[in-house]
Amino acid sequence: MNRPEPTPAGRYLTNEEAAAYLKLSPHTLNKRRVTGGGPRFHKLGSRVVYAIDDLESWIEARACTTTSDPRYAKAR
Repeated sequence: MNRPEPTPAGRYLTNEEAAAYLKLSPHTLNKRRVTGGGPRFHKLGSRVVYAIDDLESWIEARACTTTSDPRYAKAR
């Protein structure tokens, strides 16, 4: 995937930015924070932010080669 190179100041993304980066809805990330299974996040006061490296790791952990791959069912 071609992803933009983060700048040092842009190393962390808000929930909305992270959702756009992952091409998910912000609601999906909110739900995953509560139920689990989403990317690692950081709580800074009342703000939730995601490190780009954590988003990339989360994406890579869900890579599958076939639909019979055990990770496929977990990634759904």
